Amino acid sequence: MSVRQALLQKKAVIFDLDGTLVDSMWMWKAIDIEYLGRYGYECPPFLQKEIEGMSFSETAIYFKETFRLPDTLEEIKQAWVEMSIEKYRREVPLKAGVRPFLEFLRQEKIAMGIATSNGKEMVNAVLESLNIAPFFQVIATACEVAAGKPAPDIYLNVAQRLGVSPNRCMVFEDVPAGILAGKAAGMTVCAVQDTFSADMQEEKLRLADYYIEDYFALLKKNGGMERGERNG
Repeated sequence: MSVRQALLQKKAVIFDLDGTLVDSMWMWKAIDIEYLGRYGYECPPFLQKEIEGMSFSETAIYFKETFRLPDTLEEIKQAWVEMSIEKYRREVPLKAGVRPFLEFLRQEKIAMGIATSNGKEMVNAVLESLNIAPFFQVIATACEVAAGKPAPDIYLNVAQRLGVSPNRCMVFEDVPAGILAGKAAGMTVCAVQDTFSADMQEEKLRLADYYIEDYFALLKKNGGMERGERNG
Protein backbone atom coordinates (compact mmCIF):
# COMPACT_ATOMS: atom_id res chain seq x y z
CA MET A 1 0.00 0.00 0.00
CA SER A 2 1.36 3.43 -0.92
CA VAL A 3 1.59 6.19 1.68
CA ARG A 4 -1.18 8.08 -0.13
CA GLN A 5 -3.48 5.06 0.04
CA ALA A 6 -2.72 4.62 3.73
CA LEU A 7 -3.27 8.33 4.32
CA LEU A 8 -6.72 8.30 2.76
CA GLN A 9 -7.78 5.61 5.26
CA LYS A 10 -6.96 7.91 8.20
CA LYS A 11 -9.15 10.39 10.04
CA ALA A 12 -6.34 12.68 11.22
CA VAL A 13 -2.81 13.75 10.38
CA ILE A 14 -0.47 15.01 13.11
CA PHE A 15 2.68 16.92 12.18
CA ASP A 16 5.87 17.72 13.98
CA LEU A 17 6.85 21.34 13.24
CA ASP A 18 10.59 22.02 12.95
CA GLY A 19 12.15 20.13 10.05
CA THR A 20 8.78 18.59 9.15
CA LEU A 21 6.41 21.43 8.25
CA VAL A 22 8.96 24.25 8.23
CA ASP A 23 12.62 24.41 7.21
CA SER A 24 13.99 25.61 10.54
CA MET A 25 16.49 23.08 11.90
CA TRP A 26 19.42 25.10 10.52
CA MET A 27 18.28 27.98 12.72
CA TRP A 28 18.38 26.01 15.97
CA LYS A 29 21.92 24.81 15.39
CA ALA A 30 23.00 28.41 14.77
CA ILE A 31 21.23 29.55 17.95
CA ASP A 32 22.89 26.80 20.02
CA ILE A 33 26.32 27.85 18.74
CA GLU A 34 25.68 31.53 19.49
CA TYR A 35 24.08 30.92 22.88
CA LEU A 36 26.79 28.60 24.20
CA GLY A 37 29.42 30.97 22.81
CA ARG A 38 28.17 33.60 25.27
CA TYR A 39 29.47 31.38 28.07
CA GLY A 40 32.72 30.37 26.37
CA TYR A 41 31.53 26.96 25.17
CA GLU A 42 31.82 25.46 21.73
CA CYS A 43 28.74 23.60 20.55
CA PRO A 44 29.60 19.88 20.94
CA PRO A 45 28.97 17.67 17.89
CA PHE A 46 26.72 15.32 19.87
CA LEU A 47 24.40 18.07 21.12
CA GLN A 48 21.61 17.85 18.54
CA LYS A 49 21.27 14.09 18.96
CA GLU A 50 21.25 14.42 22.75
CA ILE A 51 18.39 16.93 22.82
CA GLU A 52 16.42 15.39 19.94
CA GLY A 53 12.73 15.25 20.83
CA MET A 54 13.06 17.01 24.21
CA SER A 55 10.45 19.59 25.11
CA PHE A 56 11.49 23.24 25.30
CA SER A 57 11.62 22.99 29.11
CA GLU A 58 13.50 19.66 29.09
CA THR A 59 16.08 21.18 26.72
CA ALA A 60 16.58 24.16 29.04
CA ILE A 61 17.18 21.77 31.97
CA TYR A 62 19.67 19.81 29.87
CA PHE A 63 21.59 22.98 28.92
CA LYS A 64 21.66 24.31 32.49
CA GLU A 65 22.89 21.02 33.98
CA THR A 66 25.30 20.01 31.18
CA PHE A 67 26.97 23.40 30.75
CA ARG A 68 26.51 24.62 34.35
CA LEU A 69 24.83 27.83 33.20
CA PRO A 70 24.24 30.60 35.75
CA ASP A 71 20.89 31.64 34.23
CA THR A 72 17.58 30.33 35.54
CA LEU A 73 15.52 28.00 33.36
CA GLU A 74 13.14 30.84 32.53
CA GLU A 75 16.06 33.11 31.56
CA ILE A 76 17.47 30.39 29.28
CA LYS A 77 14.13 29.87 27.56
CA GLN A 78 13.51 33.61 27.20
CA ALA A 79 16.92 34.05 25.56
CA TRP A 80 16.05 31.36 23.01
CA VAL A 81 12.68 32.96 22.33
CA GLU A 82 14.32 36.33 21.70
CA MET A 83 17.00 34.80 19.46
CA SER A 84 14.56 32.77 17.40
CA ILE A 85 11.34 34.70 17.04
CA GLU A 86 12.45 37.16 14.36
CA LYS A 87 14.07 34.35 12.39
CA TYR A 88 10.80 32.43 12.58
CA ARG A 89 8.91 35.45 11.33
CA ARG A 90 11.28 36.40 8.52
CA GLU A 91 13.66 33.58 7.56
CA VAL A 92 11.86 30.24 8.02
CA PRO A 93 9.93 28.93 4.98
CA LEU A 94 7.48 26.09 4.59
CA LYS A 95 8.97 22.85 3.35
CA ALA A 96 8.30 21.91 -0.26
CA GLY A 97 4.69 21.02 -1.00
CA VAL A 98 3.33 21.75 2.48
CA ARG A 99 0.65 24.28 1.56
CA PRO A 100 -0.95 22.26 -1.28
CA PHE A 101 -0.81 19.16 0.93
CA LEU A 102 -2.62 20.95 3.76
CA GLU A 103 -5.22 22.13 1.26
CA PHE A 104 -5.58 18.54 0.02
CA LEU A 105 -6.14 17.26 3.58
CA ARG A 106 -8.76 19.94 4.20
CA GLN A 107 -10.52 18.97 0.97
CA GLU A 108 -10.50 15.31 2.06
CA LYS A 109 -11.91 16.34 5.46
CA ILE A 110 -8.93 14.85 7.31
CA ALA A 111 -8.36 16.58 10.67
CA MET A 112 -4.97 18.17 11.30
CA GLY A 113 -2.88 18.77 14.41
CA ILE A 114 0.64 19.80 15.38
CA ALA A 115 2.72 18.06 18.07
CA THR A 116 5.91 20.05 18.60
CA SER A 117 8.76 20.13 21.09
CA ASN A 118 9.04 23.87 20.57
CA GLY A 119 7.72 26.69 22.76
CA LYS A 120 4.25 28.13 22.21
CA GLU A 121 5.34 31.70 21.49
CA MET A 122 7.69 30.61 18.71
CA VAL A 123 5.16 28.16 17.26
CA ASN A 124 2.57 30.91 17.04
CA ALA A 125 5.07 33.27 15.38
CA VAL A 126 5.97 30.90 12.55
CA LEU A 127 2.43 29.64 11.94
CA GLU A 128 1.08 33.18 11.76
CA SER A 129 3.88 34.47 9.52
CA LEU A 130 3.32 31.59 7.08
CA ASN A 131 -0.47 31.88 7.37
CA ILE A 132 -1.10 28.19 8.04
CA ALA A 133 -2.54 28.28 11.58
CA PRO A 134 -6.17 28.00 10.33
CA PHE A 135 -5.48 24.53 8.92
CA PHE A 136 -4.96 23.02 12.38
CA GLN A 137 -7.64 22.09 14.87
CA VAL A 138 -5.11 21.31 17.64
CA ILE A 139 -1.62 22.72 18.29
CA ALA A 140 0.19 21.11 21.24
CA THR A 141 3.67 21.60 22.68
CA ALA A 142 5.61 18.98 24.62
CA CYS A 143 5.64 21.29 27.65
CA GLU A 144 1.92 20.52 28.01
CA VAL A 145 2.49 16.78 28.61
CA ALA A 146 4.46 14.67 31.08
CA ALA A 147 7.35 13.72 28.78
CA GLY A 148 8.75 14.83 25.44
CA LYS A 149 9.51 12.62 22.46
CA PRO A 150 10.31 9.70 22.11
CA ALA A 151 7.56 9.21 24.72
CA PRO A 152 4.16 9.03 22.99
CA ASP A 153 2.47 11.54 25.29
CA ILE A 154 2.18 14.48 22.91
CA TYR A 155 0.82 12.42 20.03
CA LEU A 156 -1.75 10.75 22.27
CA ASN A 157 -2.70 14.19 23.62
CA VAL A 158 -3.33 15.59 20.14
CA ALA A 159 -5.29 12.52 19.01
CA GLN A 160 -7.50 12.71 22.09
CA ARG A 161 -8.17 16.41 21.54
CA LEU A 162 -9.00 15.74 17.88
CA GLY A 163 -11.36 12.96 18.95
CA VAL A 164 -9.60 10.38 16.76
CA SER A 165 -8.27 6.98 17.90
CA PRO A 166 -4.49 6.58 17.51
CA ASN A 167 -4.76 3.85 14.87
CA ARG A 168 -6.68 6.29 12.64
CA CYS A 169 -3.88 8.87 12.79
CA MET A 170 -0.85 9.35 10.54
CA VAL A 171 2.21 11.16 11.90
CA PHE A 172 4.78 13.11 9.87
CA GLU A 173 8.21 13.43 11.50
CA ASP A 174 11.77 14.33 10.50
CA VAL A 175 13.91 12.77 13.28
CA PRO A 176 14.12 9.34 14.95
CA ALA A 177 12.88 10.47 18.39
CA GLY A 178 9.70 11.79 16.83
CA ILE A 179 9.22 8.68 14.70
CA LEU A 180 9.57 6.54 17.83
CA ALA A 181 7.01 8.74 19.63
CA GLY A 182 4.47 8.27 16.86
CA LYS A 183 5.02 4.52 16.73
CA ALA A 184 4.77 4.24 20.52
CA ALA A 185 1.43 6.03 20.29
CA GLY A 186 0.16 3.30 17.95
CA MET A 187 0.09 5.53 14.89
CA THR A 188 1.28 5.10 11.30
CA VAL A 189 4.42 7.20 10.80
CA CYS A 190 5.80 8.77 7.63
CA ALA A 191 9.36 10.09 7.80
CA VAL A 192 10.13 13.34 5.98
CA GLN A 193 13.43 14.15 4.28
CA ASP A 194 15.36 16.99 5.89
CA THR A 195 18.92 18.13 5.18
CA PHE A 196 19.62 18.58 8.88
CA SER A 197 18.91 14.90 9.63
CA ALA A 198 20.61 13.49 6.52
CA ASP A 199 23.07 11.56 8.71
CA MET A 200 20.11 9.84 10.38
CA GLN A 201 18.61 8.69 7.08
CA GLU A 202 19.11 4.97 7.55
CA GLU A 203 17.67 5.08 11.05
CA LYS A 204 14.65 7.01 9.81
CA LEU A 205 14.08 4.52 7.00
CA ARG A 206 14.29 1.63 9.44
CA LEU A 207 11.91 3.08 12.03
CA ALA A 208 9.17 4.65 9.91
CA ASP A 209 6.36 2.97 8.00
CA TYR A 210 6.79 5.31 5.03
CA TYR A 211 9.20 7.92 3.74
CA ILE A 212 8.79 10.97 1.48
CA GLU A 213 11.28 13.38 -0.09
CA ASP A 214 8.66 16.16 -0.02
CA TYR A 215 4.90 16.62 0.27
CA PHE A 216 4.37 16.86 -3.48
CA ALA A 217 4.77 13.06 -3.48
CA LEU A 218 1.50 12.77 -1.56
CA LEU A 219 -0.41 14.70 -4.20
CA LYS A 220 0.40 12.01 -6.76
CA LYS A 221 -1.70 8.86 -6.87
CA ASN A 222 1.38 6.62 -6.61
CA GLY A 223 3.45 8.93 -4.42
CA GLY A 224 5.57 7.90 -1.46
CA MET A 225 7.27 4.62 -0.67
CA GLU A 226 6.52 1.91 1.82
CA ARG A 227 9.39 0.79 4.02
CA GLY A 228 9.54 -2.65 2.43
CA GLU A 229 9.78 -1.14 -1.04
CA ARG A 230 12.74 1.01 0.01
CA ASN A 231 14.69 -1.68 1.77
CA GLY A 232 13.73 -4.75 -0.21
